[in-house]
Amino acid sequence: MEDMSHPDDSRARATLAPVLLLDPRRDLILDANDDAARLLDLTEPAGSQFSRHLPDGPAQMIVFCDEVAHRGTAWTRRVRLAARDGTALDTELRGRIADGPDGPLIWLTIVDLHEIELRSEIAEAAEIQRAGLFEWHRAQTFFAELERQNQLILNAAGEGIYGVNADGKTTFVNRAAQEMLGWTAADLLGRDIHSMIHHHHLSGEVYPHHDCPIYRSFRHEQVHRIEDEVFWRKDGRPIRVEYVSTPIYDSQVLAGAVVIFRDITERKENERRLREALDEVAALRDRLEQENAYLQEAITSERAHHDIIGTSPAIRQVLARIEMVSRTTANVLVTGEPGTGKALVAAAIHKDSDRRRRPLIHFKCGPAAPDTLESELFGYMRGAFPGALRDMPGKLELAHGGTLHLDDVAELPLELQGQLLATLQAGEVRRLGDTRARAIDIRVIASTSRDLAREAAAGRFREDLFFHLNVFPIHCVPLRDRTDDIPPLAGHLLKLACKRLNRRPPVITEGTMRMLRAYPWPGNVRELANVIERGAILSSGGKLIVELHSRPGTERRNTSSGVMTEAEIEALRRRNLIAGLRECGGRVAGPDGAAARLGMKSTTLYSRIKALGLTESDWR
Repeated sequence: MEDMSHPDDSRARATLAPVLLLDPRRDLILDANDDAARLLDLTEPAGSQFSRHLPDGPAQMIVFCDEVAHRGTAWTRRVRLAARDGTALDTELRGRIADGPDGPLIWLTIVDLHEIELRSEIAEAAEIQRAGLFEWHRAQTFFAELERQNQLILNAAGEGIYGVNADGKTTFVNRAAQEMLGWTAADLLGRDIHSMIHHHHLSGEVYPHHDCPIYRSFRHEQVHRIEDEVFWRKDGRPIRVEYVSTPIYDSQVLAGAVVIFRDITERKENERRLREALDEVAALRDRLEQENAYLQEAITSERAHHDIIGTSPAIRQVLARIEMVSRTTANVLVTGEPGTGKALVAAAIHKDSDRRRRPLIHFKCGPAAPDTLESELFGYMRGAFPGALRDMPGKLELAHGGTLHLDDVAELPLELQGQLLATLQAGEVRRLGDTRARAIDIRVIASTSRDLAREAAAGRFREDLFFHLNVFPIHCVPLRDRTDDIPPLAGHLLKLACKRLNRRPPVITEGTMRMLRAYPWPGNVRELANVIERGAILSSGGKLIVELHSRPGTERRNTSSGVMTEAEIEALRRRNLIAGLRECGGRVAGPDGAAARLGMKSTTLYSRIKALGLTESDWR
């Protein structure tokens, strides 16, 4: 190689591309620069056979060398070379003829096509990056110019306005938006505004970017009008907003979106208050309708009399106790036999109380089915059970602000007693099928013909409910124990009956009054009212005719009839039943019990004792 010289030798070694000097006739590499030596793994730059580096054989190389010899210069991409790692390189060979001492030589320049491809990709990526940066700067310039030109208009607008670019970064914020959100322009510009003011729903649920209508505006080129969402202020408080998100363009290229929003927090609060007010009005209207229907029903029922009549010590004591308790809020338990006027006592307490402007609601605790009692007492919502076609308040709601009279409270099923107690103690009621509790403020007056203490001891009445109701007891004495009240009661009842019958009141003679006072009145005032009304119907002359014994215990009838009245028969049965219990010491069942002596089953006797409201004190 030292003897070889060529005018292009130094120029070939200085080039950056791999270059070989070949002797094509002898298939020898005469010289190689460093890049060629590294590419072909030449340990010595001269003396090796070139065909060893042709993985596809020498055929294409021979054709190429002939072309170079013929033309003086040529190139080809049909020849592959073996790299130092044994892989075949796709190359572009460029040959040029050179004169040698023993014949023509070839300068062979090698171009690695794979490396050229990599460089092209890098150049293309760089170009894309430069173009992207250019577009970003252009969009930024566009928004800056837009803000500069429209700043005065934007800041004068009453609505909040801000813009975002295609990356979701804030580009401008007007003064109204800053005031409503509490963020300054410096806080928001260039930042992801969604993560700062729109990141959660009002419920606390995360609001992802991809679900945001604002982002969909410039990603899908759509206008979105949203009437109720929330933006979050810098201090963490939400504001209710409605907004319009519109895509904007720069030279027909989508550049981002502009958002115009309005704070509707106050409007939504007013709407909420209006809905609550309308709901309350509807509830009050419904309640007033029910109260009106209830009161109309109470008026048309025409009880025997509307005031407590009598001057006996027992009545004076009842009136005194009514006066003592009426102005308080204490619960009252009224006891006494059926027909003794327990409902009148309840009405008198309410009429003299501070709640007299609100209704007195009577609720009969038996003998309806438990589910019917529950719906009547607590109310129900539409669809709570088959047949519930509308919302209906119960007696507890109707008595709100007033008084609830629980008549025959001992008849209330045990499963409802606990529910009633919980409602009274909590001061709120929940209708059947409703999840919302309604506050109630009621006073309770309970009445019963049974001994509630004994019922509680026997497990038939909740003891805790008994204590809750029995704050102030009032006992109504039976009519047979206050015969001095019969004359004024008879006169009062006769006037009421004749007014209903549109008749002139007949005279109650002394004889008739003696009969009335001598009768035991097992049905008490209720029975007296029925006897007086029947007498007003039968009396065709100027005197009242009644169908009673002249004295207790006899079978002789008055002159108008020879048969016993139903009341007399009932009184006779009652006296007979008490006599049988007294003879047997109160024992009901067994061969020596009252049931065997009376000729009936023990279960039948128990039922009659309960129906008549008899207690141990009646036969002791």
